[in-house]
Amino acid sequence: MQHIDSFIKYLKFERRNSPHTITAYAGDLNQFEFFLSENEIFSWSDVNAKTIRSWVVLCLDEGISARSVNRKIATVKTFFKYLIREGIVEVNPTDLVVSPKTPKRLPVFIKEQEMDQLLDQVSFGTDFTGVRDKTIIDVLYLTGMRSSELVNLKIQQINFASGVLVVVGKRNKERIIPITQTLKVSISTYLELRKDTFPDSSNMYLFLTEKGIQVYSKLVYRVVNKYLKLVSTVTKKSPHIIRHTFATALLNHGAELNAIKELLGHSSLAATEVYTHNSFEKLNSIYKQAHPRA
Repeated sequence: MQHIDSFIKYLKFERRNSPHTITAYAGDLNQFEFFLSENEIFSWSDVNAKTIRSWVVLCLDEGISARSVNRKIATVKTFFKYLIREGIVEVNPTDLVVSPKTPKRLPVFIKEQEMDQLLDQVSFGTDFTGVRDKTIIDVLYLTGMRSSELVNLKIQQINFASGVLVVVGKRNKERIIPITQTLKVSISTYLELRKDTFPDSSNMYLFLTEKGIQVYSKLVYRVVNKYLKLVSTVTKKSPHIIRHTFATALLNHGAELNAIKELLGHSSLAATEVYTHNSFEKLNSIYKQAHPRA
């Protein structure tokens, strides 16, 4: 069946979704199209709610998690909205499909004392790679930015005089994040060493590999994973865990949820509210200290 390719172009050029999101959408739709062909359905207008429910049941029977299935439903829903916009179909069959319930996953985070230990006591080395790795973790923890945002961070997005940096997030939406004096020093030290290491480089991206090219997501993951292993036993040790840690630390120290939402670049408050549970440890500590019968 047609129109998947044009939909992918729509996601890329009009909605400006990230490459990761576009890949996920394409994979889901290709799987759905294969299911339809297996059931001898060759027109999008012949797809109904019963068809989609059958696909959902098949996915669940194959061991695909309810969370992943819900993502697939969301993909098909968005695709049919596009088909309606283009006049290819008249109704969205996913409107009558109930998504399977998913257990709430609580964000994993690193304890503050563990992050302090990593940044204050662990030796990263004084060569280019060590200083760069330390600065990567500094930037992630002190700004809460996503790994993809860090990879694409350019030097000119940092304003040392004003003490802010501009982050380009999802769908090219910009947000301003303040940077501390500590982070200014960390970035400045790295930039001086970067200039000494690559004196002729005109690369506009802040973080470079040992070969002088822009860093990539897998490299950032390896850096974070390597150093978090030294201080934490959490199962997941990824850049996104540091983002969770950033949000949890702000919440535990009294930051308003709306402010955290803006710093994280969330489009809705609901996405930020998932962090409120993490402050329970802090609330429990205050309760024990303050309540006379605790």
